[in-house]
Amino acid sequence: MSTPASRPTALITGATAGLGASYAAHLAAAGHDLVIVARDRNRLEETAERLRERHGVQVEVLAADLAHRADLAAVAARLGDEARPVDLLVNNAGYGLKQSLAVGEIELLEQHFDVLARAVLVLSNAAAKAMVDRRRGRILNVGSIAGLLAGGGHYAALKGYVLALTESLAKDLRGTGVSATVVMPGYVHTEFHARAGMKGASGPSHAWLKPDDVVTASLRDTFAGHLVSVPSVQYRVLAAVLGVLPRSVVRTAWRFSSRKAPSNARTTSAVTSSSALTTQG
Repeated sequence: MSTPASRPTALITGATAGLGASYAAHLAAAGHDLVIVARDRNRLEETAERLRERHGVQVEVLAADLAHRADLAAVAARLGDEARPVDLLVNNAGYGLKQSLAVGEIELLEQHFDVLARAVLVLSNAAAKAMVDRRRGRILNVGSIAGLLAGGGHYAALKGYVLALTESLAKDLRGTGVSATVVMPGYVHTEFHARAGMKGASGPSHAWLKPDDVVTASLRDTFAGHLVSVPSVQYRVLAAVLGVLPRSVVRTAWRFSSRKAPSNARTTSAVTSSSALTTQG
Protein backbone atom coordinates (compact mmCIF):
# COMPACT_ATOMS: atom_id res chain seq x y z
CA MET A 1 0.00 0.00 0.00
CA SER A 2 1.23 3.49 -0.81
CA THR A 3 2.29 5.78 2.01
CA PRO A 4 0.38 8.99 2.80
CA ALA A 5 3.22 11.06 1.38
CA SER A 6 2.99 9.29 -1.97
CA ARG A 7 -0.78 9.12 -2.33
CA PRO A 8 -2.63 11.69 -4.47
CA THR A 9 -5.44 13.70 -2.90
CA ALA A 10 -8.91 14.27 -4.33
CA LEU A 11 -11.41 16.87 -3.11
CA ILE A 12 -15.05 15.97 -3.75
CA THR A 13 -18.04 18.24 -3.16
CA GLY A 14 -21.40 16.67 -2.35
CA ALA A 15 -19.47 13.60 -1.22
CA THR A 16 -21.92 11.93 1.15
CA ALA A 17 -24.67 10.87 -1.26
CA GLY A 18 -25.40 9.94 -4.84
CA LEU A 19 -22.58 10.25 -7.34
CA GLY A 20 -20.42 12.07 -4.79
CA ALA A 21 -20.39 9.07 -2.46
CA SER A 22 -19.55 6.83 -5.38
CA TYR A 23 -16.66 9.09 -6.43
CA ALA A 24 -15.33 9.00 -2.87
CA ALA A 25 -15.49 5.20 -2.69
CA HIS A 26 -13.90 4.66 -6.10
CA LEU A 27 -11.06 7.11 -5.50
CA ALA A 28 -10.35 5.77 -2.01
CA ALA A 29 -10.25 2.22 -3.41
CA ALA A 30 -7.77 3.44 -6.03
CA GLY A 31 -5.48 4.80 -3.30
CA HIS A 32 -6.42 8.48 -3.12
CA ASP A 33 -6.53 10.38 0.13
CA LEU A 34 -9.69 12.45 0.25
CA VAL A 35 -11.10 15.80 1.27
CA ILE A 36 -14.86 15.33 1.37
CA VAL A 37 -17.19 18.32 1.36
CA ALA A 38 -20.90 18.47 2.21
CA ARG A 39 -23.27 20.40 4.47
CA ASP A 40 -24.01 17.72 7.08
CA ARG A 41 -21.01 17.27 9.38
CA ASN A 42 -22.38 14.14 11.05
CA ARG A 43 -22.92 12.45 7.72
CA LEU A 44 -19.46 13.55 6.61
CA GLU A 45 -17.86 12.02 9.70
CA GLU A 46 -19.73 8.75 9.19
CA THR A 47 -18.66 8.62 5.54
CA ALA A 48 -15.06 9.45 6.41
CA GLU A 49 -14.82 6.76 9.07
CA ARG A 50 -16.25 4.14 6.73
CA LEU A 51 -13.77 5.05 3.98
CA ARG A 52 -10.80 5.05 6.37
CA GLU A 53 -11.67 1.62 7.73
CA ARG A 54 -12.40 0.07 4.35
CA HIS A 55 -9.55 1.52 2.29
CA GLY A 56 -6.86 2.65 4.73
CA VAL A 57 -6.65 6.17 3.33
CA GLN A 58 -6.68 9.56 5.00
CA VAL A 59 -10.01 11.36 4.81
CA GLU A 60 -10.36 15.02 5.74
CA VAL A 61 -13.82 16.39 6.49
CA LEU A 62 -14.84 19.89 5.42
CA ALA A 63 -18.41 20.89 6.28
CA ALA A 64 -19.58 23.66 3.97
CA ASP A 65 -22.74 25.00 2.37
CA LEU A 66 -21.58 26.12 -1.06
CA ALA A 67 -24.44 28.62 -1.30
CA HIS A 68 -22.77 30.58 1.52
CA ARG A 69 -19.86 32.67 0.31
CA ALA A 70 -17.76 32.24 3.46
CA ASP A 71 -18.11 28.45 3.29
CA LEU A 72 -17.26 28.43 -0.41
CA ALA A 73 -14.21 30.60 0.27
CA ALA A 74 -13.02 28.08 2.86
CA VAL A 75 -13.19 25.25 0.32
CA ALA A 76 -11.38 27.40 -2.25
CA ALA A 77 -8.67 28.14 0.31
CA ARG A 78 -8.24 24.42 0.95
CA LEU A 79 -7.71 23.88 -2.78
CA GLY A 80 -5.06 26.59 -2.78
CA ASP A 81 -3.15 25.26 0.24
CA GLU A 82 0.39 24.71 -1.08
CA ALA A 83 1.35 22.56 1.91
CA ARG A 84 -1.51 20.11 1.24
CA PRO A 85 -1.90 19.92 -2.54
CA VAL A 86 -5.07 18.60 -4.14
CA ASP A 87 -4.44 16.58 -7.29
CA LEU A 88 -8.04 16.09 -8.39
CA LEU A 89 -11.09 18.30 -7.86
CA VAL A 90 -14.53 16.76 -8.39
CA ASN A 91 -17.17 19.50 -8.58
CA ASN A 92 -20.18 17.31 -7.89
CA ALA A 93 -22.44 19.14 -5.41
CA GLY A 94 -25.91 19.86 -6.67
CA TYR A 95 -29.63 19.40 -6.15
CA GLY A 96 -32.95 19.65 -7.93
CA LEU A 97 -35.28 22.60 -7.42
CA LYS A 98 -39.05 22.70 -7.82
CA GLN A 99 -39.16 26.29 -9.03
CA SER A 100 -40.35 27.95 -12.23
CA LEU A 101 -38.05 30.55 -13.76
CA ALA A 102 -41.05 32.73 -14.54
CA VAL A 103 -42.78 32.79 -11.16
CA GLY A 104 -40.46 30.99 -8.75
CA GLU A 105 -38.90 32.42 -5.61
CA ILE A 106 -35.83 34.36 -6.68
CA GLU A 107 -33.97 33.62 -3.44
CA LEU A 108 -34.26 29.88 -4.08
CA LEU A 109 -33.24 30.27 -7.72
CA GLU A 110 -30.21 32.30 -6.66
CA GLN A 111 -29.15 29.62 -4.15
CA HIS A 112 -29.53 27.03 -6.90
CA PHE A 113 -27.29 29.16 -9.13
CA ASP A 114 -24.73 29.60 -6.36
CA VAL A 115 -24.31 25.85 -5.78
CA LEU A 116 -24.57 24.53 -9.35
CA ALA A 117 -22.78 27.35 -11.19
CA ARG A 118 -20.96 29.88 -9.02
CA ALA A 119 -19.36 27.23 -6.83
CA VAL A 120 -18.08 25.39 -9.92
CA LEU A 121 -16.52 28.62 -11.18
CA VAL A 122 -14.91 29.58 -7.86
CA LEU A 123 -13.55 26.12 -7.06
CA SER A 124 -12.35 25.44 -10.61
CA ASN A 125 -10.49 28.75 -10.54
CA ALA A 126 -8.92 28.04 -7.14
CA ALA A 127 -7.88 24.53 -8.15
CA ALA A 128 -6.54 25.61 -11.52
CA LYS A 129 -4.32 28.31 -10.03
CA ALA A 130 -2.72 25.88 -7.58
CA MET A 131 -2.42 23.09 -10.13
CA VAL A 132 -0.90 25.25 -12.85
CA ASP A 133 1.79 26.35 -10.40
CA ARG A 134 2.64 22.66 -9.84
CA ARG A 135 2.23 21.81 -13.56
CA ARG A 136 -0.12 18.92 -12.76
CA GLY A 137 -3.70 18.26 -11.70
CA ARG A 138 -7.17 17.43 -12.95
CA ILE A 139 -10.58 19.04 -12.62
CA LEU A 140 -13.78 17.04 -13.13
CA ASN A 141 -17.04 18.98 -13.30
CA VAL A 142 -20.28 17.04 -13.07
CA GLY A 143 -22.65 18.31 -15.72
CA SER A 144 -25.67 16.63 -17.28
CA ILE A 145 -27.07 15.78 -20.68
CA ALA A 146 -29.77 18.26 -19.62
CA GLY A 147 -27.23 20.99 -20.36
CA LEU A 148 -27.87 20.38 -24.07
CA LEU A 149 -31.64 20.87 -23.75
CA ALA A 150 -32.77 24.22 -25.12
CA GLY A 151 -35.64 25.44 -22.95
CA GLY A 152 -35.10 22.76 -20.34
CA GLY A 153 -35.55 24.92 -17.25
CA HIS A 154 -33.18 26.33 -14.63
CA TYR A 155 -31.33 23.06 -14.00
CA ALA A 156 -30.67 22.65 -17.72
CA ALA A 157 -29.48 26.24 -17.98
CA LEU A 158 -27.04 25.79 -15.12
CA LYS A 159 -25.70 22.54 -16.57
CA GLY A 160 -25.28 24.28 -19.91
CA TYR A 161 -23.11 26.81 -18.10
CA VAL A 162 -21.02 24.03 -16.54
CA LEU A 163 -20.41 22.56 -20.01
CA ALA A 164 -19.39 25.90 -21.53
CA LEU A 165 -17.26 26.79 -18.50
CA THR A 166 -15.35 23.51 -18.67
CA GLU A 167 -14.76 23.87 -22.40
CA SER A 168 -13.33 27.36 -21.86
CA LEU A 169 -11.30 26.22 -18.86
CA ALA A 170 -9.78 23.37 -20.86
CA LYS A 171 -8.71 25.84 -23.56
CA ASP A 172 -7.01 28.07 -21.00
CA LEU A 173 -5.26 25.08 -19.40
CA ARG A 174 -3.81 23.73 -22.64
CA GLY A 175 -0.08 23.10 -22.26
CA THR A 176 -0.05 23.59 -18.48
CA GLY A 177 -0.11 19.93 -17.42
CA VAL A 178 -3.61 20.42 -15.97
CA SER A 179 -6.79 19.05 -17.56
CA ALA A 180 -10.50 19.81 -17.25
CA THR A 181 -13.28 17.32 -17.94
CA VAL A 182 -17.07 17.57 -17.81
CA VAL A 183 -19.16 14.43 -17.38
CA MET A 184 -22.66 14.51 -18.88
CA PRO A 185 -24.83 11.63 -17.72
CA GLY A 186 -28.59 11.41 -18.05
CA TYR A 187 -30.88 9.64 -15.61
CA VAL A 188 -28.89 8.14 -12.71
CA HIS A 189 -30.23 5.99 -9.87
CA THR A 190 -29.49 8.13 -6.78
CA GLU A 191 -31.50 9.63 -3.91
CA PHE A 192 -31.58 12.93 -5.84
CA HIS A 193 -35.31 12.80 -6.58
CA ALA A 194 -36.46 12.01 -3.07
CA ARG A 195 -34.31 14.79 -1.64
CA ALA A 196 -35.76 17.25 -4.18
CA GLY A 197 -39.32 16.27 -3.28
CA MET A 198 -39.92 14.77 -6.73
CA LYS A 199 -42.04 11.77 -7.50
CA GLY A 200 -40.62 8.40 -8.52
CA ALA A 201 -38.39 7.70 -11.49
CA SER A 202 -39.76 8.45 -14.94
CA GLY A 203 -38.55 7.24 -18.29
CA PRO A 204 -37.80 3.73 -19.56
CA SER A 205 -35.65 1.46 -17.41
CA HIS A 206 -32.88 1.27 -20.01
CA ALA A 207 -32.43 5.06 -19.74
CA TRP A 208 -31.28 4.81 -16.13
CA LEU A 209 -27.58 4.50 -15.31
CA LYS A 210 -25.89 3.07 -12.23
CA PRO A 211 -23.79 5.57 -10.25
CA ASP A 212 -20.75 3.27 -10.27
CA ASP A 213 -20.87 3.03 -14.07
CA VAL A 214 -21.00 6.82 -14.42
CA VAL A 215 -18.13 7.27 -11.98
CA THR A 216 -15.96 4.60 -13.60
CA ALA A 217 -16.43 6.04 -17.08
CA SER A 218 -15.91 9.66 -16.04
CA LEU A 219 -12.77 8.94 -14.01
CA ARG A 220 -11.33 6.94 -16.89
CA ASP A 221 -11.95 9.87 -19.24
CA THR A 222 -10.62 12.37 -16.70
CA PHE A 223 -7.32 10.56 -16.23
CA ALA A 224 -7.06 10.14 -20.00
CA GLY A 225 -7.36 13.92 -20.36
CA HIS A 226 -10.62 13.90 -22.33
CA LEU A 227 -12.69 17.09 -22.27
CA VAL A 228 -16.19 15.59 -22.43
CA SER A 229 -17.32 12.29 -20.91
CA VAL A 230 -20.77 10.95 -21.82
CA PRO A 231 -21.33 7.60 -20.10
CA SER A 232 -23.30 4.95 -22.03
CA VAL A 233 -23.99 4.51 -25.72
CA GLN A 234 -27.57 5.79 -25.58
CA TYR A 235 -26.55 9.12 -24.12
CA ARG A 236 -23.64 9.53 -26.52
CA VAL A 237 -26.13 9.11 -29.37
CA LEU A 238 -28.53 11.57 -27.73
CA ALA A 239 -25.73 14.10 -27.19
CA ALA A 240 -24.71 13.82 -30.84
CA VAL A 241 -28.29 14.37 -32.00
CA LEU A 242 -28.84 17.34 -29.67
CA GLY A 243 -25.55 18.80 -30.87
CA VAL A 244 -26.66 19.02 -34.50
CA LEU A 245 -30.37 19.77 -34.22
CA PRO A 246 -31.40 23.46 -34.42
CA ARG A 247 -32.19 24.76 -30.96
CA SER A 248 -35.67 25.76 -32.15
CA VAL A 249 -36.38 22.11 -32.94
CA VAL A 250 -35.08 21.00 -29.53
CA ARG A 251 -37.23 23.63 -27.80
CA THR A 252 -40.33 22.48 -29.65
CA ALA A 253 -39.71 18.80 -28.93
CA TRP A 254 -38.98 19.55 -25.29
CA ARG A 255 -42.12 21.65 -24.90
CA PHE A 256 -44.30 18.76 -26.04
CA SER A 257 -42.49 16.14 -23.95
CA SER A 258 -42.24 18.13 -20.70
CA ARG A 259 -44.74 17.99 -17.91
CA LYS A 260 -47.27 20.79 -17.83
CA ALA A 261 -46.92 23.40 -15.11
CA PRO A 262 -49.57 23.35 -12.37
CA SER A 263 -52.33 25.88 -12.78
CA ASN A 264 -51.43 27.50 -9.44
CA ALA A 265 -47.80 27.98 -10.50
CA ARG A 266 -47.36 31.09 -8.36
CA THR A 267 -47.55 28.99 -5.23
CA THR A 268 -46.63 25.52 -6.53
CA SER A 269 -43.66 25.73 -8.86
CA ALA A 270 -43.41 23.66 -12.00
CA VAL A 271 -40.92 20.84 -12.39
CA THR A 272 -39.87 20.02 -15.93
CA SER A 273 -38.54 16.60 -16.69
CA SER A 274 -35.04 18.03 -17.13
CA SER A 275 -34.93 18.13 -13.34
CA ALA A 276 -35.01 14.36 -13.38
CA LEU A 277 -31.83 14.27 -15.49
CA THR A 278 -29.91 14.63 -12.29
CA THR A 279 -26.67 13.24 -11.16
CA GLN A 280 -25.44 14.54 -7.85
CA GLY A 281 -25.61 13.87 -4.17
